[in-house]
Amino acid sequence: MKLGRVRNIVVVAGAGISTGSGIPDFRTPGTGLYANLAKYDIPYPEAIFNIDYFSDNPHPFFSLAKELYPGHHRPNYVHYFIRMLHQKGLLLRMYTQNIDGLEKLCGIPDDKLVEAHGSFATAACHLCYTPYPAEEAKQAIMKGNVPICTFCAGAVKPNVVFFGEDLPEKYFQHAEDFPKADLLMIMGTSLKIEPFASLVNTVKSTVPRLLLNRDPVGPFERRPLRRADYMELGDLSDSVRKLAEILGWHTEIQDLMNSHENGLRSYTDPSNSSGENSDSSETDSMH
Repeated sequence: MKLGRVRNIVVVAGAGISTGSGIPDFRTPGTGLYANLAKYDIPYPEAIFNIDYFSDNPHPFFSLAKELYPGHHRPNYVHYFIRMLHQKGLLLRMYTQNIDGLEKLCGIPDDKLVEAHGSFATAACHLCYTPYPAEEAKQAIMKGNVPICTFCAGAVKPNVVFFGEDLPEKYFQHAEDFPKADLLMIMGTSLKIEPFASLVNTVKSTVPRLLLNRDPVGPFERRPLRRADYMELGDLSDSVRKLAEILGWHTEIQDLMNSHENGLRSYTDPSNSSGENSDSSETDSMH
């Protein structure tokens, strides 16, 4: 990247990139989302994102959705590192499993982003797929109500992809993107959910794959590693900072982060004429 040999980086990211923003991941024992769902009285943790279960009983998901809706959290250093890849003209595409909206919030443009598991930005009936105003759906959910389709009376849900649902059309852009990649960066993901997990095997065998993660996952669990595979294990924020320092980008990322966050605070608090907002606290929520 520093020597200018890399031009088309594909980033594959999961919930681990957002833990630095105060959002728990799914699978960490004790603190992950799936370990803390007992209050929702569901038969097994993944049921809360199962479309058949939702069809029978949408209330557990909507209770959780109050916490999931974007707005409680700010992007962190890892998000801004990825935005810097874009600003340097190096980011071909980012494929994220996350539904927290932090990639867009930090300024990664739509055309560089594939939200493989959907988002809260739009909503539709889960039965007939008739679109429904996303803001109205959010208001109903926040009041503890189930938004109802005006066409077939089915439950409306945000266009977050559940188990048993198709992935968004944009996801299939991977068939063109991954063969073009000259570096694959994998960050903060367990690579447990298919078909997303298999994407990392679709770059050319000579293309370097860099895993920045707490633990080895997917093809990085096997030995020996592919010749062009590299791992940096441990705290993701620390690993990304280290990489940014090697590239000479750390100060630039910090400046970008500060200026963009100040702009976001000014925008969200127009009554504050100084452009400063003291509300920088994080509330616990999730992916």
